[in-house]
Amino acid sequence: MSHELVIEKVLSNIDRVMIGKRDIAELSMTALLAGGHVLLEDVPGVGKTMMVKALARSIGATFKRIQFTPDLLPSDVLGVSIYNPKEMEFEFRPGPIIGNIVLADEINRTSPKTQAALLESMEESSVTIDGETIRIPQPFFVMATQNPIEYEGTYPLPEAQLDRFLFKLRMGYPKRLEEVEVLVRAEKSVPIDELEPVLSIEDLTVLQKAVKDVDVDHSVKAYMVDCAAETRLNPYVYLGVSPRGSLALMKSCQAYALIKGRTFVTPDDVKYLAPFVFGHRIILKPEAKYEGITTTEIVERILAKVSVPIDRVRTR
Repeated sequence: MSHELVIEKVLSNIDRVMIGKRDIAELSMTALLAGGHVLLEDVPGVGKTMMVKALARSIGATFKRIQFTPDLLPSDVLGVSIYNPKEMEFEFRPGPIIGNIVLADEINRTSPKTQAALLESMEESSVTIDGETIRIPQPFFVMATQNPIEYEGTYPLPEAQLDRFLFKLRMGYPKRLEEVEVLVRAEKSVPIDELEPVLSIEDLTVLQKAVKDVDVDHSVKAYMVDCAAETRLNPYVYLGVSPRGSLALMKSCQAYALIKGRTFVTPDDVKYLAPFVFGHRIILKPEAKYEGITTTEIVERILAKVSVPIDRVRTR
């Protein structure tokens, strides 16, 4: 079975639970295949947690959930070493971060100290306890949620933490007919309870390796770098996209091309994914906020300004 058909089985499985959210499912799958992580930001009740659960249930992987609260400690996330008097030595008790797919629910409700505990795990796929580094089993994928309203008692994620997320996505409210369908499906059963895995860990590993074989033409790489460089020159931007952001864009484009059944990346892939990759990596100047200019608008202006490499784009 082709990679495209295998991925479609996962997306179709998610569609059984998430009505009208195929784009978010594709982007989540893109991040998973690219080895990145996703931050879902939206108002309560639009299905952020359900999206993560549907993705996890579609894959035969270990799923862990962390409900972030103000009193949560780093050891509650990473794990702790406990002395075993019988063996006369310390034993490591892994925390919920040790899993394949991890839901970090309401991540902005915990303290910066606990948020920082995620940095190493998300970037290095490992945790350090009492000076000992423990590797997290692969694949490893963190999907965090946060509420953009009710900021009282929350701790906004610092730039270094945001940069660890490949995408920042927003679910949005469903359309009228989609919301009616949600009620119809939930009338007599809970759709998420009926989901069965359609992808194994081994299959997922194969797909992640296949992403690296997707070709990125030199002109497309230059296009990505030019877009990132423009964020650093924009007069409304205080801090632009770093080289890490350019690398994140390339990896996500490779994964997205694989999902679409292609062996190469196109400039259209770059234009589609750039807002999700660049948006949370840009810090605006105060005057931009006063004028109501958003990071999304900045990225759209940059994409409209930078020349698209069309001469060498494949047509097959």
